[in-house]
Amino acid sequence: MKAFIISIGEEMLIGQTVNTNAAWMASALNDIGVEVDEIRVITDDRDDIHRTLQDGVDRCSLVLITGGLGPTRDDVTRDVLCGFFESKLVLNQQVLDDITQYLKDRGRVVSELNRDQAMVPDKAKIIRNPFGTAPGFWFSTGKTHCIAMPGVPYEMKEMMGKHVLRALEDMGREQYILHRTVLTHGIGESDLARKLSDWEDSLPSDMQLAYLPSTGIVKLRLTAKGKSMERLEHRVDNEVDKLIKLIPEYIWGYDDDSLEAVVGQMLKEQNATLSTAESCTGGYIAHRITGVPGSSAYYAGSVVAYENRIKEKMLQVDHGLLQTHGAVSRETAESMAKGIRNKLKTTYGIGVTGIAGPEGGTEEKPVGTVWVAVAAPDDEVTSKKYQFGDKRERNIIRAGNAALALLRLVLVDNREKEVRSKK
Repeated sequence: MKAFIISIGEEMLIGQTVNTNAAWMASALNDIGVEVDEIRVITDDRDDIHRTLQDGVDRCSLVLITGGLGPTRDDVTRDVLCGFFESKLVLNQQVLDDITQYLKDRGRVVSELNRDQAMVPDKAKIIRNPFGTAPGFWFSTGKTHCIAMPGVPYEMKEMMGKHVLRALEDMGREQYILHRTVLTHGIGESDLARKLSDWEDSLPSDMQLAYLPSTGIVKLRLTAKGKSMERLEHRVDNEVDKLIKLIPEYIWGYDDDSLEAVVGQMLKEQNATLSTAESCTGGYIAHRITGVPGSSAYYAGSVVAYENRIKEKMLQVDHGLLQTHGAVSRETAESMAKGIRNKLKTTYGIGVTGIAGPEGGTEEKPVGTVWVAVAAPDDEVTSKKYQFGDKRERNIIRAGNAALALLRLVLVDNREKEVRSKK
């Protein structure tokens, strides 16, 4: 089964609202083996809705619509559906009772506009809506199913989760779709593609690879389809194992992992703690770390040392060192990492200093220059220089990723040292 998703609402076309509904629906459909053929966003225009609906019905056996079912004049989806499926509106007492109770619970009474929402197409199956006043409609004609739901995300998700997805599964699963994402850091998309060209060429013909670059991270998504999930998992796992052998130094996680959660789990496993000293990132790394539930078990705190005097007073960075090497240097980053580790008495300390931009760069140290350092026990310090670019927000995100990725490598190295020492 293939699906055609139609999102109705001018607010999405002018950038006022992000179309999160379609993304959620596509993911949920993939989970039950339904491929999404196309997602289309259109205005609340009768002709546009009718034309797009016809495209969807002609191409796919499942058409999903969100939006345009409200009580106001610009909500015309119900009327267009009635015309398309040669249906007429009739009063549905159950829907009216639902609307009445919903409004009563909120201290409101049923208006004529609300009552009009209880007029539903006589050829559609009604999907009840416990979180709003607009019911959903399910039209079936032969092998084609057209389902219309409200555009409010939590209303749509309730209908999809409790009614639509279950009913689609009951019709019989045609296939399984498996997506496996390998997360990498420290290498660009083109360099990664060159390293993996032979492996990519040898992939089975029914398995697809997609490169998904973001700020400082490249995701490798493998997609396979088939009749047996167990067989799909075996085949995909086999290809992931090959990847691990090819680029072990770049892989840090899988699927929905985050760098902060990955390093947090490693810190817990090693019974270790962490503190951070940030300059150009302004607390961004601390924010990400503390966004992980349970991070208080291993994260002590942070010093945002934006000015040099804070670096000196709070982190004991030597004044002469700053004068000689500058705030953006290996020496300063390493001193910051050691300073925060000693101050907060943690196992590891991160120090980050750089020029986020758009101003402040020099010929020697252009905008985007960032130094990251990780201080470990016994005063061992690992540091690395990065040259990101001239976009401030992107530089902060990439610096955060770089710091967490470098910490992960240090944790991996220390874990391996511990294993060797026990042999």
